[in-house]
Amino acid sequence: MRIHIEDLEFQTIIGLLDFERVTPQKVIINCTIDYTYQKAFINYAEVAQHIESTLQKEQFTLIEEALLELKSSLKATFPLIETLFLKISKPDILPNCVVCLSENTEY
Repeated sequence: MRIHIEDLEFQTIIGLLDFERVTPQKVIINCTIDYTYQKAFINYAEVAQHIESTLQKEQFTLIEEALLELKSSLKATFPLIETLFLKISKPDILPNCVVCLSENTEY
């Protein structure tokens, strides 16, 4: 089975710059999860909530740190995950582009 969570959008504190540490900014998360369904399933609503609450609680300075923490905490919370793709986008940080970081992990 493959779960797609596309364009999960919310406001959070993330970044190194002074203004990023005080003013929440929009982030967009894309996530793909592969797992084997055998009577147990992964609740996609819980995955989306986990992602949002983790980023809002931790207020990361680097996207890299956020991505690594999400990868680790998602696998710990949802052990059925076999493959995880995460992409974190900051659409408003630069005026002429969307900045993103992504990683694909096989467990």
